Amino acid sequence: MRFPELRSPEALIALVEEIGFLPFFVNRIPGFSVEECCPRELWFAEGVDGPWEWKGPAARSGKCVYGKLFRGKAGFVSRQWLPELANFRRDGYDFDARFDDGLASVRDRDVYNAVADRGPILSVNLKELLGYGKGGAHGFDTVITRLQMQTYVTVADFVYPLDRHGRPYGWGIAQYATPEAQLGGEAVTACYDKPPEESRRRVLGQLKKVLPDVEEGEMWRLMKG
Repeated sequence: MRFPELRSPEALIALVEEIGFLPFFVNRIPGFSVEECCPRELWFAEGVDGPWEWKGPAARSGKCVYGKLFRGKAGFVSRQWLPELANFRRDGYDFDARFDDGLASVRDRDVYNAVADRGPILSVNLKELLGYGKGGAHGFDTVITRLQMQTYVTVADFVYPLDRHGRPYGWGIAQYATPEAQLGGEAVTACYDKPPEESRRRVLGQLKKVLPDVEEGEMWRLMKG
């Protein structure tokens, strides 16, 4: 499948809704990324919003979620396909059950609970709350990436600092939430009544439709938790 050129956040959201899954950055599947679908002149151009700036509107849309969902790298998953991904990535566990069964660390629990209780929460505030940073705990990036890969945490938005003229600048600070807070609990756990293996097969089946010339092993490499 040849993906259309993307020139707006609306076009990005529409493509994610159509195909279900879309990594942000170039990966081992040629053409399967936001990066490759957007013309170079839209990247970091003065006075022009491009794909880097579209992440926030897409995450806020309620039509997809954004986060480190593809081998620890960022990308989008549609609202329709998130329940299937969550079912097989979580292996049927909500977070509390995962922790109770010894499958999540205390650090994972503390970060997850802070996001669930206080989110959406800026990454800088989350780190400060839990004592990460200079002179404190280490490993925040590892924990927050793992929670995103397991679909327990997503990036709800990006907040930009403002210059003295009130104009946003910089890279944007990630604001974390649970997907349940973003989309509603039923929208995320709708496939919990299925075996996780069935959801895995359905996810790979969708990717085979979207990427008919790609080996299944490459799809699985990208999508496994």
